[in-house]
Amino acid sequence: MPGIIGIVSGERSEKVVKDLDAMIKSMMHEPFYTSGKYTCEELGIYIGWVSHTGSFSDCMPVLNEKKDIVIIFSGEEFSENYNRFCAGNHVHGLNLHDASYLVHLYEEEDDKFFTKLNGWFSGVVIDHRQKCSILFNDRYGMHRIYYHEGKDELLFASEAKAILKVRENLRRIDNKSLGQFFSCDCVLGDQTLFSHINLFPAGFTWRINTCGSIKKKQYFDRTLWEDSQKLSSEDFLSRFFETFSTILPRYLVPYNKIGISLTSGFDTRMIMAWLDNHVGEFPCYTFTGMDKTIIDARIAKKIADSCHKKHEIIRLGSDFISEFPRFAEKTVYVTDGCHDVCGSHDIYFNESVREIAPIRITGKFGSEIVRNHSMLKKPLRLWRSIFSSDFQKFVEGGEGALQVSRKCDSLTFAVFKEVPWHEYGRLSLEQSKLTLRTPYLDNDLVELMYQAPEDLRATDEIPLRVVEKGCSNLINILTDRGQGGKSGKLISKTRKSLYYLLFKSEYIYAYQMPSILVRLDTILGVSGLERHMVGRYQLLNYRKLFRDELSHYIKDIIFDRRALTRPYLNRKYLEKIVQDHINGKKNYLNEINKVLTVELIYRQLLEQFT
Repeated sequence: MPGIIGIVSGERSEKVVKDLDAMIKSMMHEPFYTSGKYTCEELGIYIGWVSHTGSFSDCMPVLNEKKDIVIIFSGEEFSENYNRFCAGNHVHGLNLHDASYLVHLYEEEDDKFFTKLNGWFSGVVIDHRQKCSILFNDRYGMHRIYYHEGKDELLFASEAKAILKVRENLRRIDNKSLGQFFSCDCVLGDQTLFSHINLFPAGFTWRINTCGSIKKKQYFDRTLWEDSQKLSSEDFLSRFFETFSTILPRYLVPYNKIGISLTSGFDTRMIMAWLDNHVGEFPCYTFTGMDKTIIDARIAKKIADSCHKKHEIIRLGSDFISEFPRFAEKTVYVTDGCHDVCGSHDIYFNESVREIAPIRITGKFGSEIVRNHSMLKKPLRLWRSIFSSDFQKFVEGGEGALQVSRKCDSLTFAVFKEVPWHEYGRLSLEQSKLTLRTPYLDNDLVELMYQAPEDLRATDEIPLRVVEKGCSNLINILTDRGQGGKSGKLISKTRKSLYYLLFKSEYIYAYQMPSILVRLDTILGVSGLERHMVGRYQLLNYRKLFRDELSHYIKDIIFDRRALTRPYLNRKYLEKIVQDHINGKKNYLNEINKVLTVELIYRQLLEQFT
């Protein structure tokens, strides 16, 4: 994905510049990427960047008139400062649609500059006046910075592979982090999969002086929000209407064509309900499977039609199966192993929709922020016997670490832990293809959510009221889970239970079928049972794909000598579960998915550079 790259070193040699060039090249994933570099030997800092052509940050570096302040910025920024500076652009000769105003905001605010920013971003300020450079990121840590503090050098980059590319000694998996990956579906905290490579902490600045010393400072303290006083339900809803209608236009600034990734649920429907007064085409689209049009897509079309917006259903093609190895390997490589192979269809879809619009508005994280939903509730519970006896303790340690991390306010867990840890993989994959925007992590909205009554976030009351106030017609269109409508409580509750049962049964069939039922399903498979069970909610049946169409690829990778001799695995049991799954005896989809993903991490990120 687009980002920054940097080396801080007292060594002034061609090798430093050569390393920087190699790091930049490792992040150039697409032909529509652009890149550049800025070096300052006086301060011992060498900076590179990668961006989408024509994006908000495709104007680097930005300098003030005196050229004594330089900013390299990656991501987007959605504060009111944008409008303020653009209104007076004749003073500074600013472009109305890029990040060039940020250098003038820094001139005015100095250290307060970082607290004024709103969005997902990372960057570097090179301040020649103070003879220092300042590395910074957003307050949630959504725009990652991987770093390694070595002897007499600091390396950092938005992708870990950039560091791995130039430092062979760092190409090692950290067992503690790998245990968390297997147990929690992600690495927790500021650790990464790679030994001695960490994540820059969220909401921090690192001031790097000419002598190489680093002053680390937290510029945002989340307790300021956590200590907010709760509002009454009606007062909160009134504030929410006002805040949502105020922030939404920030995400509709059309420096490039904007499309809306529309679903049947409330998160994007809230956006559509308040979209009518905004000028713009905003073509809508929804993803669906190969053979059937899922309920989500059919309902989304109704929503788009009701709002008089164009809508397109993006279908997964058969070439996804034939080219699965390419999609799987690219998924792991681009995301530094943060997104697994069962998410490979995400790269397929996002390649397709860039042709519709290079900016994608989504409802991402609305459920986590507004409605107290969570995707990181409990450990994966993989079959322990596939791990070596020495490694099992790291898997158990990951389960314990997840329990500890949940000991906080539910909103804090969602905003500052679950979303940047667990959701980052898919997000980074999508942002490698598109500029992704969602209003639900806007600073003003998140701050307000800390004032919401806890029982209000436990219901659908907020989205229902917001949609009804913005466009009441959309309330009458049921979601794919049977929510909405104006039925009585009994009918509504019964309908939601029925829809949930249908959704859950299909999910279990496609992903979590108990092994005791797998043999029966294999026998009945010849009768076409799968056609009746899958296709209403799920885009793909990965359990069946791994058993049938992709079985040769699975065996080629996992039964290779390199995979079978990895120190964390128990070869005997690994071979058994793969054979049992492919033979239709049991369901080991989760185990195979994770082992296959980790094997591709070894091959794509650790071994291909050697």
